[in-house]
Amino acid sequence: MFKKILIANRGEIALRIIRACREMGIKSVAVHSTADANSMAVRLADESVCIGPPRSRDSYLNVPSILTAAAVTGADAIHPGYGFLSENAQFARMVEEHGFTFIGPSADLIDRMGDKVSAKKTVMELGLPVVPGSAGAVESVEQGLEICHNAGYPVIIKAASGGGGKGMQVVRNDEEFSEAFTTARREAAANFGDDTVYIEKYLEKPRHIEIQIFGDKHGNAIHLGERDCSIQRRHQKLIEEAPSPVLSEEERMSIGTLAADVVRKMGYVGAGTIEFLYEKGEFFFMEMNTRIQVEHPVTEMITGIDLIAEQIRVAAGEPLSLNKENIRLRGHAIEIRINAEDPDTFTPSPGKITTFHAPGGLGVRFDSAIYGGYSIPPYYDSMVGKLIVHAKTRDEAIKRMRRAIVETVIEGVKTTLPLHEWILSEPAFIGGEYTIHWLEKKLAEKNKDS
Repeated sequence: MFKKILIANRGEIALRIIRACREMGIKSVAVHSTADANSMAVRLADESVCIGPPRSRDSYLNVPSILTAAAVTGADAIHPGYGFLSENAQFARMVEEHGFTFIGPSADLIDRMGDKVSAKKTVMELGLPVVPGSAGAVESVEQGLEICHNAGYPVIIKAASGGGGKGMQVVRNDEEFSEAFTTARREAAANFGDDTVYIEKYLEKPRHIEIQIFGDKHGNAIHLGERDCSIQRRHQKLIEEAPSPVLSEEERMSIGTLAADVVRKMGYVGAGTIEFLYEKGEFFFMEMNTRIQVEHPVTEMITGIDLIAEQIRVAAGEPLSLNKENIRLRGHAIEIRINAEDPDTFTPSPGKITTFHAPGGLGVRFDSAIYGGYSIPPYYDSMVGKLIVHAKTRDEAIKRMRRAIVETVIEGVKTTLPLHEWILSEPAFIGGEYTIHWLEKKLAEKNKDS
């Protein structure tokens, strides 16, 4: 087992990894920018190293500084968390080349699954269902139009190296295609340094269902059920829950077993998530995330399994401590992402937190690195915490979440807590009758009426 792990990340995920390390008897090293010098991760880690100025490119994306910090502190392994360098194949390769263990899958698999075109081709060959569309990159308007006619409108143009809604364009007819194709390629190049795009059939009322998977170095692979991540705005998840309120037990086991089988065939090591669109009883592969997810606590709550600790054990070469016989999904869990944003305009709201009180009580978990007096820097993602609840039933979980939201006090900055309170009171959410497009339509209606 590792003696010391360097965490190449910040905020709540850095703190989450520090906690797992401490419980496992492993020393932790927090790297930080000058803007994060007073962060909770820096305060609680066994060691900390400043790796650069506030901007991400000069600190949390500064590979030489991170590797130097690992060498100076004598770390055995590097945990990338999520975001930043977590799905950067070149970083994973360099970590291994410099004698450290990368806590994640191989660089080759990160490469293959990070490119949406390559990922789609890979999973098709391994038996996963995919959305109708292009078999690979689309090079021209003429080629794109032919694919649109075969798949049928509407379609969506996506960046091959993309994510987070960037480089995406929905097209409903031939007249819209040329401009949308050019725009998607331009956005892809600007955001990811790669203008490669592909085309898929655009599903009108899908759910976003993702399967949590794990593989080890001994050929074992399992799934830990699904998460429903359909409450989204601009392709960004806001609320996640498990299990999904729309899947039958048969569907749950079928898609989970299929996902685990694909992971086993890949030789995948570590935690990962295979994401699907689900509509009218059918699953269609979207993408694979080769890292731990923001919403991993939802799965932890219904399984009782520490996913970060399992990541560390697997990376150290130990076999999975889990198998399908000893995994039990119990009750229902919901997570809301709390962002430092105006709940109406979604404008970022960095600044000093003057008053903070975390919610508590049975089945309530608050994952965050904020504290009273903490100043939220303007340089990074606006998420400041995750509120997770667990209860015996979905109805009880919704009621518990509403109660926990009321208890949460974050003053000095604006947050999205009022937005979540509103969503959880909507009949469509309470009834589980929402799709990935539901929230944006409701927000448009709300803004029109106000």
